Amino acid sequence: MAYDIDMIKEVYQNLSTRITSARKLTGRPLTLTEKILYSHLSESLPEKPFGRGISYVDFNPDRVAMQDATAQMALLQFMQAGRSKVAVPSTVHCDHLIQAKIGAVEDLNTALDKNKEVYDFLSSVSNKYGIGFWKPGAGIIHQVILEQYAFPGGLMIGTDSHTVNAGGLGMIAIGVGGADACDVMAGLPWELKFPKLIGVKLTGKLSGWASAKDVILKVAGILTVKGGTDKILEYFGDGAESLSCTGKGTICNMGAEIGATTSIFCYDKKMADYLKGTDRPDVAAEADKVAEHLRGDKEVYDNPEKYFDEVIEINLSELEPHINGPFTPDLAWPLSKFAAAVKENGWPSVLEVGLIGSCTNSSYEDITRAASIAKQAVDAGLKAKSEFTVTPGSEQVRYTVERDGYLSTFEMMGGVVLANACGPCIGQWARHTSDPNRKNSIITSFNRNFAKRNDGNPNTHAFVASPEIVTALAIAGDLSFNPMTDFLTNDKGEKIRLQEPQGIEMPVKGFAVEDSGYQQPAKDGSNVQVNVSPTSERLQLLDPFSAWEGVDLKGLKLLIKAKGKCTTDHISMAGPWLKFRGHLDNISNNMLIGAMNAFNDKTDSVKNQLTGTYDGVPKVQRAYKAAGVGSIVVGDENYGEGSSREHAAMEPRHLGVRAILVKSFARIHETNLKKQGMLGITFADKADYDKVREDDTIDILGLTSFAPGKQLTVALHHADGTTDEIYVNHTYNENQIEWFKAGGALNIIRSQIA
Repeated sequence: MAYDIDMIKEVYQNLSTRITSARKLTGRPLTLTEKILYSHLSESLPEKPFGRGISYVDFNPDRVAMQDATAQMALLQFMQAGRSKVAVPSTVHCDHLIQAKIGAVEDLNTALDKNKEVYDFLSSVSNKYGIGFWKPGAGIIHQVILEQYAFPGGLMIGTDSHTVNAGGLGMIAIGVGGADACDVMAGLPWELKFPKLIGVKLTGKLSGWASAKDVILKVAGILTVKGGTDKILEYFGDGAESLSCTGKGTICNMGAEIGATTSIFCYDKKMADYLKGTDRPDVAAEADKVAEHLRGDKEVYDNPEKYFDEVIEINLSELEPHINGPFTPDLAWPLSKFAAAVKENGWPSVLEVGLIGSCTNSSYEDITRAASIAKQAVDAGLKAKSEFTVTPGSEQVRYTVERDGYLSTFEMMGGVVLANACGPCIGQWARHTSDPNRKNSIITSFNRNFAKRNDGNPNTHAFVASPEIVTALAIAGDLSFNPMTDFLTNDKGEKIRLQEPQGIEMPVKGFAVEDSGYQQPAKDGSNVQVNVSPTSERLQLLDPFSAWEGVDLKGLKLLIKAKGKCTTDHISMAGPWLKFRGHLDNISNNMLIGAMNAFNDKTDSVKNQLTGTYDGVPKVQRAYKAAGVGSIVVGDENYGEGSSREHAAMEPRHLGVRAILVKSFARIHETNLKKQGMLGITFADKADYDKVREDDTIDILGLTSFAPGKQLTVALHHADGTTDEIYVNHTYNENQIEWFKAGGALNIIRSQIA
């Protein structure tokens, strides 16, 4: 039986009326995306349709999901909101703090010991406020959500960029910062700029080595890492309906890598089968009753160019397996061209590690397809030449694939099964290497492959592919190996040709699990104590940020002018820093240490204008804060892409940075900055980025008349006595300007309760 079935029934009961009203308002047929969004408005319909990419709209999400790293800050903020219980169904999932080192059992036990203080905090705060708690080892948040909570036609937000995974079950699921989650859990509406829509028409049917992963790898190559910003991708067509539910989830999951707000598929038989197979026949039965409302109108899919802002068409029958990378998830290579690319670019051909699993590709189908390749190797007397690891997505998947013999197949091939957690995908990997800075290659079935993402080594060339391609290449130990055309040689000198992978969408004997790892919250949490030690190095209660002083910001020092790609990993690294996710001051010591300084091409080395010396970014900023001097960060395109982590916004706010000025922002990061009362602005003329000099003192003028759509002026006072005045843009609406003035959205929530 499903969790929160009464809430799901209520959503479905309102669909028909709300969709009919929205269709009347717009005067045309509706996409699935529009149906779900219009049916989740927090207020009545407007007088005219929302402008895509223009209108800011308030929504009422159906549920909130948080992973343990981001949940700490989200719940520390919620504790300040003055509520006794969350207003919507919410869950916490402990998946980010388990480091992969030896194997599943040992690594989990180590995490339970090292992170006891944090787990106890999350367990108790969840118990107190009515939040479902999934214990360490239960699985990766997005796989658990797909198995337990996602439902067609729903709207969910989650404090992780890959929350979008639930689109595989027909849900609009969007990654947000903890402040957004705090708002919704406190009963307030959630604001989103009404997205533009990209229609992706899938025709044909996958075959051979091609998989659902290759669909999104190809789409990433088409749209690039920022091509989906402020947009939702809606997949449709006969090809879409031929994909498994978990395959759809894989495609939606990695949509985060193109900056998409989210991605979604229409409700179909594959989703119904998955709901029934994961013990939710009640949800499938309810969805079947309103199935016509859980897909776009027929006219939309018959003439997609009329209703979408952009249309992409992919013939699955012609789709070739892809490998993307290195260093960016949108560098897409068809498998037939990849070996030549390795040679031409001088990438290390020897493959050191192959890693499968993660929230992107850890379903039963993924495991069985990869295992079919592993079994061929075992039967032929081959073992993996590369180190090989397997990360199950949930305890339910792990238990079932172990029961069905697939994990032992990987072990016979030389693989190691890791804990049901994020592990190497997010940098939680104690990699076995004699030289942590050596130039090398790895390949994963993960989603993200920025420099230093997996192991902290900037010289690790990380490539992304399907689990079956990763498995085949790990057996060969060579990136240049093409399993579709090349042969392997065993110890007997026999030539072995790997046959096409064979997978099973759903276990024939059904899913099974002994202990799913779920803790139900107390019905009455009023007597539950949540203790945070004042001397803790892992947890720290929050103090409210200060309100804006009511004047223009003058005399700001340039902290850093970041050059090139500056993701949230560059702004607030994960890996070893994850342990400080609940302690704002301690984790602020990683602020922007991964960003490249445009003036010396070094990381964590900026000029302290008070002393004239160079030092680490956090150290210089702490010196400015101690001296009562404000500062500004300047950045390049798509600043803040990647993970949803709000620490990348909270750290500069905490340390006294007053504004972030960039060429363009990634969606989630820009929202996170606004929520924390930070000023996020963009160059009106991107060429003005070049006018910013290392010794600049900067004024931001026009804040006393701060208004939506009205440009601000930035004065760059150079050390030679000259000044450049430039115009900057912003996307603040009236509510967001109030957040800025109040010192953060949470300050407004608190004042409303008081």
